[in-house]
This record gives sequence, structure tokens and C-alpha cells, in this order.
Amino acid sequence: MLDLFWRCGATLAAYEGKYRAWRDSVNEHERIAHETRLSPEQIDFLRNQLARIAALELTDEAIEALERDFQRMSRAQELIELSSALAAGLTGEEGVQSRVGALLREARQLELIDAASKPLADRLSSAAVELNDLGAEFSALSQQLQFDPEHAEQLTSRMNTWQELKRKHGGEVSVVLAARDELERRLEVQGDIEGTLARLEKLIAESERAARKEAQALRTAREKAAKELSKVAAKSIAQLGFKKADFSVRVVGLAEMGPTGDCGCEFLFSPNVGEAPLPLNRVASSGELARVMLALKTVLADLDGVPLLVFDEVDANVGGEIGRVVGEKMAAIAKSHQVLCVTHLPQVAAQATCHLVVTKDQSKDRAVVTIEPIQASRQTRVSELARMLGDSKAKSALAHAEELLSKT
Repeated sequence: MLDLFWRCGATLAAYEGKYRAWRDSVNEHERIAHETRLSPEQIDFLRNQLARIAALELTDEAIEALERDFQRMSRAQELIELSSALAAGLTGEEGVQSRVGALLREARQLELIDAASKPLADRLSSAAVELNDLGAEFSALSQQLQFDPEHAEQLTSRMNTWQELKRKHGGEVSVVLAARDELERRLEVQGDIEGTLARLEKLIAESERAARKEAQALRTAREKAAKELSKVAAKSIAQLGFKKADFSVRVVGLAEMGPTGDCGCEFLFSPNVGEAPLPLNRVASSGELARVMLALKTVLADLDGVPLLVFDEVDANVGGEIGRVVGEKMAAIAKSHQVLCVTHLPQVAAQATCHLVVTKDQSKDRAVVTIEPIQASRQTRVSELARMLGDSKAKSALAHAEELLSKT
């Protein structure tokens, strides 16, 4: 809230970036310092794992080709038999091509008798050529599927390596590559742990200095903001019935830098004259706390990004005049926020643009609570305000209710 009042967003963001850099360096140093040193056997194992990964071309396209070639090789005999059968069926001695050839000769004879049939004979000739080409291609495919033993062994070895890596690290190429990078990092660290720690210690010292510099700038801004907010908020709080109250904001240092700086703040409050201000959450009653927060929210109405504010009987233990001020302040906040208020004071209720009456019926075995919107009827609103004033049928109460509603 203090940062919001003084618009410290940019200063806080600068600090947060430096703080994260410092903490990341510290965490990395702790992780490496406590990481178990690997034995020579473990280092050899990691190197062997890297070599196995390096033996594969780890791209999506290469792995897709590997899996396709392995599938073809695994069913090579079946594929050879099928493609050979298709070639024989098309261009073999008893294949389709021999029968089509006889048909083509008859079509040419028909053409000699009737020249109009020539296009049909030509189409049949084209079909014969296409069938002949298909037969040749199926025959060539059966020859290509003849894997030599050495190539088959290499393909099987690469596929086994890929299957092992998938089981160990995950089925995606990107996951295996990430695992490879981590293995390389572990080996690099093991090669020079002391040097790595020394470099990190230097980085930690530099990043801590940078973070503390930003933290000091943030604290300076907050101290200025605390003085100004104390003055502005005190005036707003006085309007809510705390004529002799004391309110101030105090910036307090923290033992260690944290995500929001090296300091925090306390709201100090004393509702009665002569009493020393104490932290707001320790000294204020629920009603007092609600009114102080209302005053602060009024000060920050144009800056606070919270979309919804709920005040539950914020007018408790206040008189009619102060109740009117409470309502006006909530109405001012409602210009830029959604405000919900539970109230028993007509001076507060009259300030709202939307009214809902909450009733509880206990006439039967179980209490039933109903909520009824009444803002559509001005007469109903006036009647309800008059009821809150004491008598929904009294002319004086109705006139007062009408006056309250007309002023909003």
C-alpha cells in the first residue's frame, strides 16, 4: 500500500530483479557445494551416456526417419513378399499386363473397323504403360528392402539406444536434449568444482552489493512516502470520527533482504488522546480497523488495482453525521471500484446506487435468508430507508428518507 501511494513500482521492480539474481547465485552455490562428488566410475558412466546420445542425430526429422526405417526392416520379409507378389501380379507371365496386352490388340483391331474407337484404344494403351511402370516399381521396392546384415545391425543398435533414452528420460527429443545438457553441466562442474564455487562466490558478492544498493533506494523512497501518507491518511481518518486519534506510518528494517526489500512498514494507531500509538492490528477494534482501512482506501482510490472492496458494518459504533461521511467516502471509492457494504445506517445506505435487502425468516424449522434487489423502485428504497430510520410508515421518517436519497 505504501509503495502504491508513492508509485514505487519501478523502484521495486529494479530491486526485485537484483534480488532474484543474488538469490539464484546463492542457491546455485549451495547446490554445487552440497552436491556429492562423483567417483571416477560415475564420471565414466556419465561420459558413456553422453556418447550414446551423441551417436544419434537428435532431431525430430532424424528420429522419425530412424523409426520408419526400423519399422521397414523389422517387417522386411513381409514387405518383400508383398511387393514381389504385386510385381508378379502386374507384370509376371500370368500377370495383369499379359491380359491387358491381349485386350489392347483387340482394341486396335476394333479401331481398324471403327476409327471412332481410337480414343478408347489409346486410353487402354496408357493403362498398359502405367501397369507396366507399377510392376517395375514394386519389383524395385522389393530389391530396396533387402537390408544387408551390417546395415541392419547398425539400425537395430541405433533404435535400441533411442528406445533406452526414451524410457530413461522421456519420449520427446527435446526432453532427451535437456537431459544431455544436464549431463554435460554435471561433468563440467565435476571437472572444476573449486573453481566453479570461487566464481560463484565472486558473483554472489557482486549481485548482493547491487541488490543492497537498490534496496537502499527503495527504503529511501518508502521513508518519504511514509511521512506523506501519514499526513494525508491522518486527515481522512479524522473525518471518520477519530478527532483525537493519532496515525502514522513507520518504516522498519528487516534482519535480511527479502523479496520486497530490506524493510517493511507498520501502521501505528491510537484512537484516544494520550495513548501511545501501537501497531494497527494490535490496538484497533474491528470497527476502528475497518474505518482506518476505509480512509486509506479513499487516499489510494485512483491507484489501487483491487477491483472489489467489501466493507462489513464499517459504520459500527458511529453516529449519524459520521455515518454520512463514511457513506460519502465509500461512494467516492465506488467511482473506480466495485464496493459492497453491509450496513444498518440509512445515512450510509442512501449513498449506494444499488440496494439489496437481506432478511432472515425463522418462522419454520430452519432459518431461511433471502436477498431482494430493490433499486428498481424508488418508493421501495425510500420505504426501506425509513424503516432503518425507525418507522417505514411515519411521515417524518419517509420525508427524511426521501431527503437522504435525493442528496446522493
